Amino acid sequence: MSRKVAVVGGGYGGAAVAKALENEAEVVLIDPRDAFANVAGSLRALTQPEWAPNMFFPFKTLVTQGKVIQDRAVSVDPTGVTLASGEHVAADYVVLATGSSYPYPANPAAPHVSEALEDFRTSHKELLQADRVLILGAGPVGLELAGEIKEVWPAKQVTIVDPATELLPGFKPEVVEDLHKQLGELGVEVRLGTGLTAEPGTQSGQAGSFTVTTTAGDEITADVWYRAYGTTTNNDYLADGKLTALNAQGQVPVTEKLNVKGHDHVYAVGDITDVAEAKMAGYAMQHAEVVAKNIIAQIKGEEPTETYQPLGFPMILLPLGTKGGVGQLPSPEGPFVAPAEMVSQYKGQDLFTGRFVGTLGPTAA
Repeated sequence: MSRKVAVVGGGYGGAAVAKALENEAEVVLIDPRDAFANVAGSLRALTQPEWAPNMFFPFKTLVTQGKVIQDRAVSVDPTGVTLASGEHVAADYVVLATGSSYPYPANPAAPHVSEALEDFRTSHKELLQADRVLILGAGPVGLELAGEIKEVWPAKQVTIVDPATELLPGFKPEVVEDLHKQLGELGVEVRLGTGLTAEPGTQSGQAGSFTVTTTAGDEITADVWYRAYGTTTNNDYLADGKLTALNAQGQVPVTEKLNVKGHDHVYAVGDITDVAEAKMAGYAMQHAEVVAKNIIAQIKGEEPTETYQPLGFPMILLPLGTKGGVGQLPSPEGPFVAPAEMVSQYKGQDLFTGRFVGTLGPTAA
């Protein structure tokens, strides 16, 4: 007997779950967009808009056996999902996979690929006019943005500002030292332990000369700036409490099998879960594997046995353009420091495009 699985959200975790289950169940993928966006490619799409179509995987070719509903979930209960249109999608299993939102250009906001591509082209024109770039936030997004800009325009002056006192806290010292070295070689200026007394007068990503003052009393003049910090968990559709109460961070409490606590047929993956680890695409896809196997077991009338355990240490692949970057990966002996060549090979060269083409189907290119 066929079982219906409603997957709420078509990001890294949701797309992977839908793809894994479409031949095993009646899959309904719910997302307001018309394509999966490999947001790892967003920053390259800004600097090289002709490359941007490679980061989008249309849902119509990604989910060929199931159904895609381009709408927004406004409520979830144990029996299914209510959409903004008012329709209630009844389901035997529900997977919450709505992820997080963070500032453009790291995360395209447009619901249609055509609009997102036009946004990148427009943003590229703004960046093209700027000789001096200010990036607020020295996390992975800000660092990758600096690397992408320097690869295309080595002469542009790039300054990163962050109140944090160190880069990549919690990672092995060799990773951090190598990161500082590569940034120095690229000519990226990193100012840690300081913020701004006020944001620039222009909008993020809008060209126009400005001068700001840091909390240390220094002045920085630039021609464009980008916000590379701040994330929001996409959980508004759970605010009515019909499914579960959220924790203080707005996350969904889950079991080691990634069930939403109290519901054997409702699962959650990725950023929305309360799993104690960094919120990263790679983890969301690992969650998806666990959930897909457990749902398949349940459909077959078997006891689900797959569990998820966080690594216990952070991992990262942080490219600085196509050739540079730093990484920390898991190994049987613990965290392994990945050299720039490995980071380039695994991620920097194509930002996982080839990997996703192999698993999710063709891009919009």
